[in-house]
Amino acid sequence: MTIFSDYICPMEQTIPAKQLKWLYFFIALAVSVNFSGLFVTIMGPDAALYATISKTMVLHHNYVNLVVNGHDWLDKPHFPFWIAAISFNLFGFTTWAYKLPGILFLLMGALYTYHLAKSLYNKQIGLWSVLILLTAQHILLSNNDVRAEPYLTGLIIAAVYHFYKANVRNNYWHLLAGCIFTACAIMTKGMFAIIPIGGAIVGQFIITQQWKQLFNWKWLAAIVLVLIFIIPELYCLYYQFDIHPEKLVFDHTHVSGIKFFFWDSQFGRFFNTGPIKGGGDPLFFVHTTLWAFLPWSLLFFVSIFRFIKTGIKNTKGQEWYCLSAALLTFLLFSASKFQLPHYMNIVFPFFAIITAQYLYGVQLPKSIKAIRITQISVIAIMIALICTIEYFFYSALTTPVLTILFLLYVAMVMVPKIVSHDGIQRIIISTVLVSFIVNIYLNMAFYPTLLQYQAGSQAAEWINQHDLKKYPVIQPDDNAWPMEFYLNRPLQIINPDTIKSVPKNTFYLYANPGIIKNVKAKGWQLLIVDTLQYYTITRLKGSFLNKKTRASQLTPMQIALVNPPGMPILNKLNINPATMHKPL
Repeated sequence: MTIFSDYICPMEQTIPAKQLKWLYFFIALAVSVNFSGLFVTIMGPDAALYATISKTMVLHHNYVNLVVNGHDWLDKPHFPFWIAAISFNLFGFTTWAYKLPGILFLLMGALYTYHLAKSLYNKQIGLWSVLILLTAQHILLSNNDVRAEPYLTGLIIAAVYHFYKANVRNNYWHLLAGCIFTACAIMTKGMFAIIPIGGAIVGQFIITQQWKQLFNWKWLAAIVLVLIFIIPELYCLYYQFDIHPEKLVFDHTHVSGIKFFFWDSQFGRFFNTGPIKGGGDPLFFVHTTLWAFLPWSLLFFVSIFRFIKTGIKNTKGQEWYCLSAALLTFLLFSASKFQLPHYMNIVFPFFAIITAQYLYGVQLPKSIKAIRITQISVIAIMIALICTIEYFFYSALTTPVLTILFLLYVAMVMVPKIVSHDGIQRIIISTVLVSFIVNIYLNMAFYPTLLQYQAGSQAAEWINQHDLKKYPVIQPDDNAWPMEFYLNRPLQIINPDTIKSVPKNTFYLYANPGIIKNVKAKGWQLLIVDTLQYYTITRLKGSFLNKKTRASQLTPMQIALVNPPGMPILNKLNINPATMHKPL
């Protein structure tokens, strides 16, 4: 760690006009790359489930109840579903209409990251923070596989910024805005959303020994306002669950939605006492951050070390908002028994600011050299990784995508020398460009190919295009959400062992060959109209990624046109073999 030993407290300096233009240019590119997955098929299970819930809201004009497969659903709060439903009302049930709001909320978070970093430090650190945030690997992944995290990331950093301003300026409008963003964050993920927000403010006061500020009346007012602003969520939960004790939820009756919201949803998972349980590893988020915050993760760990080391010597002369928010959340999540990689996204804005302020303060040649060697190694590993993936996976790389990747690689080699003579700024630009290369490859080549193996969405598109008679569609109750979202008609979910309440006339059955065979053995008249290959794409294994061994990992899925027993045999359909899926 001694090679990174120098640190100069960031002070406001004028950014040369040329460098400022280049920074804006790269931020614009980073925004574009974050949009590069906008039209990539929605992935199951989670993102497709959330999209389906919002679609159900719109179709049934019911924005109070959360419903999955016709059953009451108690897990996540309403806010992201409301926002996605608004988008569907405006733009229709499309992939991009679902993803767009999440990406916009993340970009809002990038804007607030800039404002917070600029207020705490200076403009250049603010711009660097935005670049670091928008090129962090799991941020880019989450803007493709949109769940609750893009919303939450934007809302939390916005709340912290406004509470910070309310504190330093004693501004009531900032206090009100902070409460609104906090309430929306709570209505996105639950009560745990207050940990990074409250941690940032309370941590700053405790570490700088501003004891009186802890008990200022405005924070009591903020608590009251937040409770008022989450009333829409509490009303929905009360209406759907608390006044209906007869409903069966988690295999129990008398389930309180409000209690689940305040306790079981988050604290129940933390203590592993709620209906949804997990297993925890204290080091899970350490090794998760190593890859999720690439290509900045090694620099982030160094910056944390330097931040604490210098801050201990002068606690009142340094801001602690970012470290308090990030570290408290990191430690509590690490102690939790329920851990998923995307949980850390919500504190990436604080990671970005901490990393940017460290890089700004490094000036000794030996430290710059060490950082350059570190980042060149990271760049080389990331380039080698996508080359290895492509060598074995063999994605559908097109000429335009290859051209973009080649130009980005040339830019990574040449542009940093053109843009600046400053060693750190050159390193930042090279690191940003490798993130562009990796994620353009993922979003424009790897994921489009990978999602051909999400057979449910593929089957829905096939039926939409080729069934002009709008026959009903049935699927067994096994991860039906990609099919349900993309299908342009209602999907009926059945138990394959009983097959009750099926249509009396012709319908489509989408299932694996075993179920199809059992249905045929019961006397039903079937015609196989298409066969697809299925793989659980969120659980990638080497044997699947390797094209030579992939076939052994695939499960065939079939679309059958079915007549119930006793009806005449199906007439021969004029199905063009060219429209059927070919083996991948």
